[in-house]
Amino acid sequence: MLNLTNIFVKYGDRVLLNDISVSISVREKIGLIGRNGAGKSTLFKIIGGIQSPHKGNIDRPNNTTIGYLHQEMNIPLGKTVMDETLSCFEELREIEQKLEVLTKQMTERTDYESDAYSNILIDHADLSTRFEMLGGSNMEANTEKVLKGLGFKQKDFNRLTDEFSGGWQMRIELAKMLLQRPDYLLLDEPTNHLDIESIIWLENFLKDYSGVVITISHDKEFLNNVTKRTLEIELGNLYDYKAPYTKAMSQRAERREKQMNAFKNQQKVIAQKERTITRFMAKATKTSLAQSMQKQLNKMERVEVASEDTAAMNLRFPEPPRSGGIVIEAKNLSKSYGELDVLKNIDFQIERGERVSFVGQNGQGKTTLAKILIEKIKSSAGEVKWGHNVHLGYYAQNQSDTLDPKKTLLETMEDNSPAEMRTKLRKILGSFMFSGEDVEKKVSVLSGGERARLALACMMLRPINLMVMDEPTNHLDMISKDVLKQAIMDYAGTLIVVSHDRDFLKSLTDKTIEFRDKKLYEHLGDIEYFLEKRKLENMREVELKKNQSKQEAKALTNEEFSERKKLQRAVQNSENKISKLEQKIADFETKMGAQSFYESPNASKVMADYEQAKVDLEKAMTTWEEAQVDLEKFE
Repeated sequence: MLNLTNIFVKYGDRVLLNDISVSISVREKIGLIGRNGAGKSTLFKIIGGIQSPHKGNIDRPNNTTIGYLHQEMNIPLGKTVMDETLSCFEELREIEQKLEVLTKQMTERTDYESDAYSNILIDHADLSTRFEMLGGSNMEANTEKVLKGLGFKQKDFNRLTDEFSGGWQMRIELAKMLLQRPDYLLLDEPTNHLDIESIIWLENFLKDYSGVVITISHDKEFLNNVTKRTLEIELGNLYDYKAPYTKAMSQRAERREKQMNAFKNQQKVIAQKERTITRFMAKATKTSLAQSMQKQLNKMERVEVASEDTAAMNLRFPEPPRSGGIVIEAKNLSKSYGELDVLKNIDFQIERGERVSFVGQNGQGKTTLAKILIEKIKSSAGEVKWGHNVHLGYYAQNQSDTLDPKKTLLETMEDNSPAEMRTKLRKILGSFMFSGEDVEKKVSVLSGGERARLALACMMLRPINLMVMDEPTNHLDMISKDVLKQAIMDYAGTLIVVSHDRDFLKSLTDKTIEFRDKKLYEHLGDIEYFLEKRKLENMREVELKKNQSKQEAKALTNEEFSERKKLQRAVQNSENKISKLEQKIADFETKMGAQSFYESPNASKVMADYEQAKVDLEKAMTTWEEAQVDLEKFE
């Protein structure tokens, strides 16, 4: 059992960890959560022996091993992926070399009856037993299995680590750690650089892991699927829930509600006693009784409501200008890097108001297509056309590539701002949790989460009707992700989002584009519908069903296929229209509910528009029902 007792860490005037204690048993699967900067990584470093607390004790069983995957990992360059991954088997490689020496001696020597020869046999037997116990005979097979699970292909094994991005190099470090199977596995944001397929594989691996797993993550689905216990750090305190994330948050809400009710009830009792004491103090005959009551009141253990960090962005995208019906269209598009084909002869079209997610393995072209569509990079062949009056907003995957580290937050906003918005920049930065002197900070000193918030603030400066977001949740904490998701849900423009965060994608889009084998595969519905429909535990199953899907597609004639697409589009368009009309009606009702509404000069027009919206909604519902019935008959 691992025990942390009264761990205290303070930086300047800020108490990061305030005398926290926790015990961790064998085989536990734990999620460590909290706001950005709450102290999660500091606690990890203390558990891993990398950092010492200012006060407190850590008691870890002797001879236990720790694997710590953190955000800034550097792997040696100039080695192949397979060789670098196999380097984690240091003891096995040493045993292997010793066995080779002993085997050679056994072959060359002829003094079979001597004690020396007998000792060689004994050493060989002992080392062989140790080699097998550590899984030496399956070393390369297990390595190949883990690398493939994390997204590497067979052809990647002999490529140099130099050829891979930081995200892929992190996968190599993760593979080494999983193969070493330490007693305590500490994973800091392990899903940040993984695609959905690899995340699902990692979830299944960790569920059966024999040691302790503690993971820092802002991926709710990952936490729910892997962990059984949740530790939350908030304002220096540690809260322990014996449940995965979603259930833990329900328990958290119940805890705070009970705490608040107990506090309110106690305050009523205290107020009543204080009134009685005041009344008795006014009477000489009851002064001693009042003093006795005051002493009892002073000794009462007061219920305290734990402080809560509720700071959040205030995010609402400006009303988008109206674009043409077709927002963006690509025909016969291809993209190659040297001899590597990423996209091959693809057609893509997105209509006004559509909300599309790009999913698939890393390296399949999701970010590449997004950048081609918005003209950040050029295609190798084909053409891209923008529709009428398209105003683009782009959120890049790596904010460090798009923000000038030498400039301040305010200067960054000024560079992206039209003249009429200059007077509002400080207020906008304040709504993104940058207040006071924060605006004069250099971008270079910002954390990943702060850079993400700054980039989002820059998107608020101009009305946009086409929003393209590439992995927008990578550096955001849970609350910030929820705020961003709600803002996108309320956004009335056209959306393309590249993401591996399943919880974030749920209900966010109405179409899922799967990238596979240089092609695009369109699925109506959000990510949850896509995964359920295919009954996927692992997105590799998509590949296994490839031939079956092709045969089914061939069974449809071109006319039938076209008719089905037409009906699907009609259903989808009707659903979009119904959703917007319902929101429009709700907005009208909010306006009409105001006391001053009927005194306003445009009250009659609003009421007329309200009645018309209800008529339009009824028509849209009828259209949807008819299209749905036709589609069900067709299918």
